Amino acid sequence: MAFFTETHQNHAGLAVRFNALVAAYKEHKARRRVYQQTFGELARLSNRELADLGMARANIRSIAREAAYGND
Repeated sequence: MAFFTETHQNHAGLAVRFNALVAAYKEHKARRRVYQQTFGELARLSNRELADLGMARANIRSIAREAAYGND
């Protein structure tokens, strides 16, 4: 009777997944930084300055979200 044993070394796969996780985390942090910066800059403007730009204070969050994460 023949018998076959197969073993897998998943170290390379684990490293790839870990690197992808780190890259996703860095991308999240970068996008979050863009959101916070955009939000902060717009929030510091007066209502008149926002109106000159065609924006309302109520839209600041959505504008910052679109700047950071796109139009999803």
